[in-house]
Amino acid sequence: MPAPRAAAREEPIVQIKVGYEIAYDTPQPTPMLLMLGIHPSRMGDMLGPDTIHTDPFVPVYAYQDRYGNLCARLVAPAGRITISASTVVHDHGLPDPVHPEAIQHPVQDLPDDTLVYLLGSRYCETDLLSEIAWKLFHNGPRSAASSTSASASTTCAPARPARPGKPSTNSRACAATMRIWRSRCAAA
Repeated sequence: MPAPRAAAREEPIVQIKVGYEIAYDTPQPTPMLLMLGIHPSRMGDMLGPDTIHTDPFVPVYAYQDRYGNLCARLVAPAGRITISASTVVHDHGLPDPVHPEAIQHPVQDLPDDTLVYLLGSRYCETDLLSEIAWKLFHNGPRSAASSTSASASTTCAPARPARPGKPSTNSRACAATMRIWRSRCAAA
């Protein structure tokens, strides 16, 4: 008589409803690039289409960027536009893997082609968030140099134009962040 087989481990299957509804007010027709789609690697897990809807209706053109992300472009009309999508995704329900053995490399040791991923978004007020990030994460596994070099480099990019006769908010914030960065790197 053959030995009984061990029971196969059944992974839990959960259905996760994913979606968004975002409203913008634009003073004039405004071209937009959206990166709101579910990654193609999860397409087989979707129980319905991940279709972008707009109100009012405008044509939405999809494309895939060089990293495989699904992107969309549209021209929002002047006034309010609401962009939304909703679908359900099958998932195993298990937590993402954790790798405590992973190390953080110092910024100066990173290959040149990875540095672009340390830059902040020009759409995010990184100059306003860098101090909050320091308060929240200063005891984390990052070195002072790796944490501050990213925030210092991101705050110097002009996110909005200066008013005539006044320096831009980002220029002032850049100078302040650079002072903070220099003092923290010197202390590290």
